[in-house]
Amino acid sequence: MEFDDRKPLEDHEYPEPDEHDEEDESETILCQHCGESIYEDAIECPYCGQYVTASTGPWTGRPLWWLILGGAGVIMTILMLSCVM
Repeated sequence: MEFDDRKPLEDHEYPEPDEHDEEDESETILCQHCGESIYEDAIECPYCGQYVTASTGPWTGRPLWWLILGGAGVIMTILMLSCVM
């Protein structure tokens, strides 16, 4: 039988539990290719391996109905201006 000569830790010697720090957490987004939740600062999706590209164009992320309505509005404006002249 072995003798353990280590003494128990005192209360002040226990490590502090990790406090929840919101600044250290990154937000997650959905991968454009596979739909998995990934960190927004990821360069490559860990699930499908595709590169994550930041798309900041005016048409990205818009639903189809919004694009159709916007296109119809532009066409109507052009038609109205051509009829006035």
